[in-house]
Amino acid sequence: MPDTSPDPATAALAHDLRIACMRVARRVRFDAGNTIAPHHFSVLVRLSEQPRTLGELASIEQVSPPSMSRTVTQLTDLGYVDRSPDADDGRLVRLSLTDEGGAVVGRERALRDAWMAARLDGLSSADRGVLRQAAELLEGLLCGDVDRGEASREGTGTGEVR
Repeated sequence: MPDTSPDPATAALAHDLRIACMRVARRVRFDAGNTIAPHHFSVLVRLSEQPRTLGELASIEQVSPPSMSRTVTQLTDLGYVDRSPDADDGRLVRLSLTDEGGAVVGRERALRDAWMAARLDGLSSADRGVLRQAAELLEGLLCGDVDRGEASREGTGTGEVR
């Protein structure tokens, strides 16, 4: 059976990128002065995209339905999420953001973006360009849009990850 492990340089890069991405994500989630728990924010962001069922949210967030039910109940109690019957299937409940929930998403995004902008502020234009390119490459890797031969220099979007 042939060895399918990456060469040592690729393996080292994979490790370094994974650790750096985890640290950045953790710092943004917990150090940006956020006003809402990270798992709550993640659900609100998903609902800002479109209304969803509890089962859809549990699947997207990779948690059990009972765990998602507790989270949704908390968000509903805070006035951030509305529950309504599904128009096509009365057995289903559609979850959607309230105006206040949408405002929370906007505030949290602004806090997180400001946190990151403060760290980018002291970088040179060249270094910011490298990070722009890295962000595009990482987004492409996550979406499967990166050509394995030569990565595109075009942007792949500005999708937000919680």
